[in-house]
Amino acid sequence: MESKIIYFEDIGPQNTGITFKAVKERLKDSGINKIVIASTTGATARTACDYFKDAGIKLIVIPHQYDFRRDVNPFPRELAEELRGAGHEVHFGTMLFHTDQLYDSNIPTLMANLLRCFCQGIKVCVEIVMMATDAGLLSKGERVIAVAGTGRGADTALVMQASSSRNMKKLRVNEILCKPLYPLNIDEALIKVPPAA
Repeated sequence: MESKIIYFEDIGPQNTGITFKAVKERLKDSGINKIVIASTTGATARTACDYFKDAGIKLIVIPHQYDFRRDVNPFPRELAEELRGAGHEVHFGTMLFHTDQLYDSNIPTLMANLLRCFCQGIKVCVEIVMMATDAGLLSKGERVIAVAGTGRGADTALVMQASSSRNMKKLRVNEILCKPLYPLNIDEALIKVPPAA
């Protein structure tokens, strides 16, 4: 079997359209009918809702959990209701790899850092698929496409088989559709990413 992987030279929201195009192409005749997508401010979720509206796809949108970095969650409540009204899901669950020193364990941080060796988006894709499965929005073994990004927008898409965080060893990454060529100094690269609208 041969397939194409798209590698982005830069990170940022300019990659979102190409990422969504790759996802739509992979959805054809795949039997996959759910996309799990990370969205902090709602911009990527809104774009995805418009882009995939005629594809018969259910979006499972995973924003940041409440009290993650700010007193107010940056994902608009009205957008969450709008997405739910359109038949999609929005889940504000506990971010599995951001529970530093949970019960005196640094394993979540170790997992996050290991997955970031591939790129930030791969870390987030793994995290959000488990979060969605933990919430009962996916079934164990269900094939989905997970979409995430670095800083803003979407630049990573994976075909995955879902599993819960309790059964992480059954989680599978079947295909990489796209990802950024991760810069050595990601902090400097993130400074160049435009702020959220």
